[in-house]
Amino acid sequence: MKYFTWINIRLLLMIAMVIFLFSFTSYRNERRKIKKTEVIFIGENTLFLKPEMVNKLLIEKNQDLKTLNKVDLDLKKLESSINKQEMIQKADVFVSVDGVLKAVVKQKTPVGRVFDETGSFYIDCEGNKMPLSDNYTARVPLVSGEINVVKKEKLSEVLKMITQDEFLKKNIIGVQVLPNGSLVMENRNYDYQIDFGRTINIEKKFKNYKAFFQKAVLDSTLNKYKRINLKFTKQVVCIK
Repeated sequence: MKYFTWINIRLLLMIAMVIFLFSFTSYRNERRKIKKTEVIFIGENTLFLKPEMVNKLLIEKNQDLKTLNKVDLDLKKLESSINKQEMIQKADVFVSVDGVLKAVVKQKTPVGRVFDETGSFYIDCEGNKMPLSDNYTARVPLVSGEINVVKKEKLSEVLKMITQDEFLKKNIIGVQVLPNGSLVMENRNYDYQIDFGRTINIEKKFKNYKAFFQKAVLDSTLNKYKRINLKFTKQVVCIK
């Protein structure tokens, strides 16, 4: 009986010691002073947003960070403030064990650029608006027409497929949205227009166009056409 009692006492002491060490470490961590800030961009995008702009958001309401303890920072509020920036897709804000306030930032990815009566802006890969950048200009298809008559997810799917495919990216430079929701695309090196039709069977239509183009290049017939119709998924109709 005494043997088991002593084991229980030792176990309780060990648990108490673990709790004490954890509490002590947590307390020291919360009272740790902020040494500096650091902005880390992830992803392959060229920087549309300068690190200094994100850093400004980090210190905007905490001008003297070095006098602050970690516990005094509202990390969720800082994170929310950065995520409201229109060029940022997602940001994570935290304090490292050595007292560095870090923001890990993923920028939005532009897939098209719109010109309309209100000005110019990008469409990102989720179909949302993204402002232009003073730091970098993306080479993406120009989008015009009645963009609001097409679901933003469908339009972004078309644009994303163009920008992510090396052939389509070099070949298609413009997308016009007609009032009925159909798309007309402009080719870079030839005078014909591409009647893409509505935003359905997107992958199949692009596959048909690529197959047609490769054959027509070999036949040297591309200069003869004025319109390439992709509306029919089983064939490509060419009009001279």
